[in-house]
Amino acid sequence: MGVTRQKHAKKIMGFYKHNFQFREPFQVLLDGTFCQAALRNKIQIREQLPGYLDGAAQLCTTRCVIKELESLGKALYGAKLIAQRFQVRNCSHKNPVSGSTCLLSMIEDGNPHHFFIATQDQDLSNKVKRKPGIPLLFIIQNTMVLDKPSPKSLAFVQKLQTNQLVPEYQKQSIVELKEKEGLVKQEGEKRRKRKRAGGPNPLSCLKKKKKKTQEGQEPSAEKKKRRKRKRNR
Repeated sequence: MGVTRQKHAKKIMGFYKHNFQFREPFQVLLDGTFCQAALRNKIQIREQLPGYLDGAAQLCTTRCVIKELESLGKALYGAKLIAQRFQVRNCSHKNPVSGSTCLLSMIEDGNPHHFFIATQDQDLSNKVKRKPGIPLLFIIQNTMVLDKPSPKSLAFVQKLQTNQLVPEYQKQSIVELKEKEGLVKQEGEKRRKRKRAGGPNPLSCLKKKKKKTQEGQEPSAEKKKRRKRKRNR
């Protein structure tokens, strides 16, 4: 494995880890075309891929991919055997669909399971690139290659950095954190306090107090005058 290629992969993995929360073990969804290319080029996917991604990887596929390989007969018998060694992820298709359609359905709604897509299908690759945050793997000249982030992924990250967009998983975590810390209740209490701030004008209260003191002082002054008159007599 070339040093330059390893650095290239490490840089790309850092991008997905930092911006899209990819963590080990990395979930890699493979289709029949990738398995066939690995067989033809004598690539040991299970042994080589974790070293290339610099982390543990779980290789997986779907029932639709395996059914598609079975339907293609002897030409892809070896690829089918390879695919059957991987973990099978549940898809939503009761009746089998094409491998590309199935893999696209697995990365809907923002790719919540953080899947990589490993394929040689150019049409599938182009559709994957239209969705942000999905790493793409393919084989070129006997080597596995992690594709650079797509323009969609770069644009998505740029929006995040300028605070123009907050991912759904972050919104949910923020709400849960507020509820846990009781911040939601505190905000409601603050609003209530603001409503209670209204009341009588404090200046009007002061005026009333002055009147009372003046009224209270008048009889005391009259008493003093009476005492003086008595003494003079």
